[in-house]
Amino acid sequence: MGWGDFAKGSVVVLVVTVAGYLSTTYVDHRFAAREAAAHATASSPPASSACVDEQGRWHNWPWANVPMLSPPCRSGG
Repeated sequence: MGWGDFAKGSVVVLVVTVAGYLSTTYVDHRFAAREAAAHATASSPPASSACVDEQGRWHNWPWANVPMLSPPCRSGG
């Protein structure tokens, strides 16, 4: 393998990596905005931060990934 083949291969790897990063960033922003808009139109507006209830269920977090170490939900009172 010569330097020309190595350079072509390196350029291909770089272009594919950059294209993959840009496409996933675009998709993440597009679907996160759509998901947030869907949850914003829900009947009850979400509180300001995510919390965990007594049964271990997450509240006030519209996305599938949940932040670790979220505080417990305040009791209604």
